[in-house]
Amino acid sequence: MTEDLDALAKQLDREHVFHSWSAQAGLDLPVIAGGSGTVVWDHAGRRMLDFSSQLVNVNIGHQHPAVVEAIRAQAAELATIGPATANLTRGRAAERILSHAPEGFQKVFFTNGGADAIENAIRMARIHTGRDTILSTYRSYHGNTGAAIVATGDWRRMPNQYARGHVHFFGPYLYRTEFWATTPEEECERALHHLERVIQSEGPSTIAALLLESIPGTAGILVPPPGYLAGVRALADRYGILLILDEVMAGFGRTGRWFAFDGHDVVPDLITFAKGVNSGYVPVGGVLISEPIAATFDDHVYPGGLTYSGHPLAAASIVAALDAMESEGIVANARRVGTDAIGPGLRELEARHPLVGEVRGEGVFWALELVADRETREPVGADVIGRLKKELMTRGLLPFTADNRIHVVPPCVVTDAEVEQAMAIYDEALTSVEGDGR
Repeated sequence: MTEDLDALAKQLDREHVFHSWSAQAGLDLPVIAGGSGTVVWDHAGRRMLDFSSQLVNVNIGHQHPAVVEAIRAQAAELATIGPATANLTRGRAAERILSHAPEGFQKVFFTNGGADAIENAIRMARIHTGRDTILSTYRSYHGNTGAAIVATGDWRRMPNQYARGHVHFFGPYLYRTEFWATTPEEECERALHHLERVIQSEGPSTIAALLLESIPGTAGILVPPPGYLAGVRALADRYGILLILDEVMAGFGRTGRWFAFDGHDVVPDLITFAKGVNSGYVPVGGVLISEPIAATFDDHVYPGGLTYSGHPLAAASIVAALDAMESEGIVANARRVGTDAIGPGLRELEARHPLVGEVRGEGVFWALELVADRETREPVGADVIGRLKKELMTRGLLPFTADNRIHVVPPCVVTDAEVEQAMAIYDEALTSVEGDGR
C-alpha cells in the first residue's frame, strides 16, 4: 500500500505539476512523505539524511513541534487577516526579528518570500535616494521576480530581462579569481578596486544601491575574504550609495550566526530575509529597514503592498522558530558543528579524493567544488554531478547540487553522529564515481 502511494505521488506529479528551472519531460523526482529533524522519508519508509535543507532553508529541522503547534494554534484563533490591521502575532514576529538586527533598525516590511523582499528593498532604495541603478554581482541569485531575477547574475536572468537599471560586477572568488590574485588579501583589494571603478564608470550619482548576498549561496557559498564587506560599506559611504545585504539563504543560523554579515564588521542600510527565519514552514520574507530609510515614508505613502504581508500563520511560525532557536542553542550548534565536524570531515574528503578541488564554508553552509583536474581546475561536467547525486541518494542522503558543486547544507540541528554518517556516504559516492573514471 505504501509503495502504491509513492507510485501515485509520482504519477500525479508527472501529470499535473510544472516544476521550476527544469525541462519537464525527463524529471524523476524523489517522493517525500514526511520528515523529522534532519531526516526525511517516503511513504514506504525509506529514509534519507536531508543535507540540502530543501532549498537551504529548513534551519530548525523538519517538523519542529513548537513551530508546528504555533501554526496550529494560530490557525485555530485567526487564520488570516489583511495587512491594513494591527495584529499582535505580527508585531511579535517583527520584534523577534529586530532583536537580532544591528542597532538602528526598528521596522520590518513583511513579504511572501525572498524575491519580493528584494523587489521591495530595491523600490525603497530608489525612492529614498531618487536614483535608479542597482549594482549586483555576476555570481549571485536574488529570486525569480522582475527586478530580483535581473539583479541575479547567473544565466537565469538572461531569458528574464524585464527590469531596468541593473549593472553587474565581479565579487571575490579566490579559487577562480578574476583579478589574478594569489592570496585572500590580494583578492579583496583587487575586487574592491574593480567595484570602485564600476561605480565611477556608471556614475555614482545614478546609483541607488549595492545589492549583495552577504555570502553568495547558490553561486557557490563564496565566503568573502576578510575586509571585503567592510570595504564595500566604505565605498557605499564614500559615494552616497545604499547597501542592501541579502540574507535570504545565509541568515538565521545558517553560518552559525544570526546574520551572516555579523562576522564581517559591516552594517547595511536594508536587510532582506525569508525562508531561514521560520525554516520555510509557511511562506514569508521581508525587509529590515534602517531608521533613515523608514523615516522617508513617515509622511510619504510607500507605493507597495501584498495581500499576505505579515500573514498571521507566518508570523506565528517566526515567533516559535526564533524562540526555539534561542532556547535550544540552535545557532550555536550550527557554529560548533561546522567547526568541529563538517569542516574537518570535508577537508578529509578533499585530501582523499582528487575530484574535490576546494572546500569552503562555515556553520552549516559548505561547498565541495569538484574538478576534473586539480592543476587546471577544470570543472566536472553535469554527467559527473548527476552520477554523484544518484549515488548519494541510493546511499540515503538527499543532496543539494549546483553546477560543479555539492553543497553540504544540513539543518542547523544536525548532530555530530549525522555528520559522520553523511561524510561516510559522501566518501563512498565519490569513490564510486572516481572508480567509474569520471
